[in-house]
Amino acid sequence: MPCLNLSTNVNLDGIDTSSILSEASSTVAKIIGKPENYVMIVLKGSVPMAFGGTEDPAAYGELVSIGGLNADVNKKLSAAVSAILETKLSVPKSRFFLKFYDTKAHQSQEYAQCLHALHQHY
Repeated sequence: MPCLNLSTNVNLDGIDTSSILSEASSTVAKIIGKPENYVMIVLKGSVPMAFGGTEDPAAYGELVSIGGLNADVNKKLSAAVSAILETKLSVPKSRFFLKFYDTKAHQSQEYAQCLHALHQHY
């Protein structure tokens, strides 16, 4: 399940976040080559953030996927997501950083089992 977690210092009030989520979801699915019904997008705005010594519009992202990532895919994802942020939130491409995590299925499954076990106690 690919998960794209985006944080920005841009205030999202009055912004059509649904279009950002939808476009990011379909873009991630297409580039990674996984079904969109497995893609999760998280978007957080108004996050205190400085980049390059200023608090001008900026964004940080982390993309976690069980396989499907490599240098070529990562380049395409970074370009596509930065284009969405530039178009929808006016975050310049030069003020966006995206970190990639290619995880193994058993790691995600173990984490999910731990969370499930925690919730069973309450």
